Amino acid sequence: MTTFIAAFVLLLIITAAMAIGVLFGRSAIKGSCGGLNQVGLSGSCGGACSAQEKEACEKRKAQQK
Repeated sequence: MTTFIAAFVLLLIITAAMAIGVLFGRSAIKGSCGGLNQVGLSGSCGGACSAQEKEACEKRKAQQK
């Protein structure tokens, strides 16, 4: 029974740590420009890409056509 209580307390501590991270406003995980485009699957260059990344993505698309 002690093992289950210890595991439950550990999970509560981990959950609390994650909640504190959210409360402090840590930035969200961001994807990269390209992604599935790198392996030949179609996709878009929208989102949080820089102008340079978008330009490189468009050049790759043009070369594939």
